[in-house]
Amino acid sequence: MPKIAKELGALEVSRLKDVGFHAVGGVSGLGLQIVESGARSWVLRTMVGGVRRKMGLGGFPDVTLAVAKEKARQAKLKVHDGEDPIDQRREKRRALKASRAQDVTFKTCAENYITAHTPEWKNKKHAGQWSSTLETYAYPEIGDMWVRDIKASDILRILEPIWLTKTTTAVNVRGRIEAVLDAAESKGLRPEGKNPAAWKGGLKSLLASPNKVKKVRHHPAIPVDEVGIFMKALRDLDGASAKALEFLVLTSVRSHNVRHASWSEIDLETKTWAIPGEDVDDEGNGQRMKSGVAHRVPLSKQALELLDGLNKVAGNDLLFPSPRGGTPLSDMAMNKLMRDMKAKGVPHGFRSTFKDWALERTSFQHEISEKALAHTVGDAVERAYLRSDAFNKRRRMMQMWADFCDKTQKVTGGTVVPMRAA
Repeated sequence: MPKIAKELGALEVSRLKDVGFHAVGGVSGLGLQIVESGARSWVLRTMVGGVRRKMGLGGFPDVTLAVAKEKARQAKLKVHDGEDPIDQRREKRRALKASRAQDVTFKTCAENYITAHTPEWKNKKHAGQWSSTLETYAYPEIGDMWVRDIKASDILRILEPIWLTKTTTAVNVRGRIEAVLDAAESKGLRPEGKNPAAWKGGLKSLLASPNKVKKVRHHPAIPVDEVGIFMKALRDLDGASAKALEFLVLTSVRSHNVRHASWSEIDLETKTWAIPGEDVDDEGNGQRMKSGVAHRVPLSKQALELLDGLNKVAGNDLLFPSPRGGTPLSDMAMNKLMRDMKAKGVPHGFRSTFKDWALERTSFQHEISEKALAHTVGDAVERAYLRSDAFNKRRRMMQMWADFCDKTQKVTGGTVVPMRAA
């Protein structure tokens, strides 16, 4: 018959100092283990499935004598019922560790996604756009949530406040959240199943179609008949902004391309401006053409005369450097100029004015004016035709446009100018 240990009280247990195992009584096999470092912990010695096992019950004094006895009793009851409390505890710890490995926040997943995909994005500004929109709209709601816990209701909290008022932004945010959650599922950080940010079969039934609620916002444009009057007033002004705006009107390109235009892109011999598909912005990265495809602009006589009158800045290749430090003009410089002139439109609106002129006042094909605006048109066969034939026609078109811009009287009646007249 095994020897029954004397049951010690809490004070007696606290006085134990010798290295070794000290039975404390109350529950058979329960004792206080003391090691050479002085650390003390509770240990239960018992038979489990015919094998003597040791089970740690916690350190002393964090685990009191009373608590240690209760833990020992519960463990022995499990053994009596044919269970192994030691293996059960190990399994719980493994499950907890596995669960903690999935404890990754949405923000961390999003940052990892952006880092992984930035090299493949043609437009280097995408990473900044991703970070900015997610920081503004997603992170305040789900940034600190475990990515595995995110549900459709969480996505709706983000999207509903902006779905009708900032539809384009909301659509982008939804798509970006969906991509991050897809990546998280691929890494095993989310349960397999429906992505709560998916549109089809998910949010489509909860939100209005973006195509139906999106407010199309047209850039204010100066009417075709008032272009000549505006150009006369513009040419009476000095400064880089005025020259840049005039060049923008004559070439019908986007303001970004004019602000970053450089002398190295101009071929005076062929009277052509070659805009690269990808180039640098103010910070040394970015994309010049919206499509990412290089674009050639035929230069009219008026555009060449404007370039001839520009003063080149030593050590600076820009056509229209800002007055401060030779950097590109601010994206608001030409807008401010038009506001100061009390003009009816904005710089980007001249592309619309040019398109109206081409459709109403000339017999050029629609595809030619679209090509002049660097828009993608037609199928593969049509695009092949335009690559081989459109440039000369565009040259005639741009010269006709420049000549039209020289007319200061309002034109009425919508007379069509035959293409061959050019």
